Amino acid sequence: MASGSAQRPATVLHTESSVGFGGQEMRIIAESRWLIAHGWPATIVGQPGARLLAEAERASVPTLAVRMRGAWDLAAVAALRRLIRAHDVGLVHTHSSVDAWVAGLAARSLAIPVVRSRHVTIPIPRRRALVYRLADRVITSGEAVAAIVRGAGVPADRVVAIGPGLDTARFHPNVSGAGVRAELGLRGPAVGLVANIRGSKGHAYFLEAARVVLAERPDARFLIVGDGIGFDDVQRRVKEMGLEPRVVMTGFRRDVPEIMAALDVLVLPSLKSEAMSQVIPQALAVGTPVVGTTVGGTPELVRDGETGRLVPPADAAALAGAILDFLRDPERARALARRGQALVLTQHSMDAAMARTLAVYDAVGAPAKVH
Repeated sequence: MASGSAQRPATVLHTESSVGFGGQEMRIIAESRWLIAHGWPATIVGQPGARLLAEAERASVPTLAVRMRGAWDLAAVAALRRLIRAHDVGLVHTHSSVDAWVAGLAARSLAIPVVRSRHVTIPIPRRRALVYRLADRVITSGEAVAAIVRGAGVPADRVVAIGPGLDTARFHPNVSGAGVRAELGLRGPAVGLVANIRGSKGHAYFLEAARVVLAERPDARFLIVGDGIGFDDVQRRVKEMGLEPRVVMTGFRRDVPEIMAALDVLVLPSLKSEAMSQVIPQALAVGTPVVGTTVGGTPELVRDGETGRLVPPADAAALAGAILDFLRDPERARALARRGQALVLTQHSMDAAMARTLAVYDAVGAPAKVH
């Protein structure tokens, strides 16, 4: 953003039509908080009653509610046009399909720059790529997603890969997990899956791997941290497999840094649609070894045998083998984690990610903050 202007920084309006709450929504809040802390007004627009808005308000980020019923919801377009004018919006940053249409159309009609984020590695049929033409730039959560967006026909010079930024004030080598271990009664090895509970995250394979690991290490405990639409199904499966009390389902937790520090191994057994995970850098930042799958952007963070372990998706035996390798040789596991820690602290901090994001905002002509 150019520094010669004397104008007040205009508002960055983030829009999200999803009513769920996971890594994507957490990233929107984190980036909005960073913008506000660094002098740019930011506001989040979401669906009425969406958890995103409640969590944003809890984080002191201004919010607005707009009902977005579909891609051609002209009432939503009109409402967003009014909000853009009323709140001195200088850039609209969209995040999901419906809001990309309605907010993109509203912004375009007022000659306001548009940036679209693509957070997932789900393929984009070319017939559905038209919405990306509304955006001046597309920010993707890693190179794997960028390749999908380019493959859908979006010009390469309009696609920028920027992974989620790590909050190094919260996730760092000095975080202690002692309190969490005491609270949950963890005396032996602790293996955790921290993610929104839905099918694509691989919870079923995590449980199968847990059963194999427990045959050799009955002192191990497995944590499932998070909530989501699949919570009840996973809870029922834990009971059916006879894994209580060795598998602990904590529900949603806000003390994620301490959870990560309490673990001996963080596992992310994603089956599909994993862009660049936020939990992997978080675990590595506190020094926790990571096992991931060769899905989406995970290999951009976890280099097998260098910064962690990678296994094929939907392979419980391979997953269990990698976990057991780490539990058998904790010194090697920690050494790999330290290499990963150096990578994420230097290259994936929130400041680094937002510096790249601001460069995108500048490139599309968003009004500048005065330096």
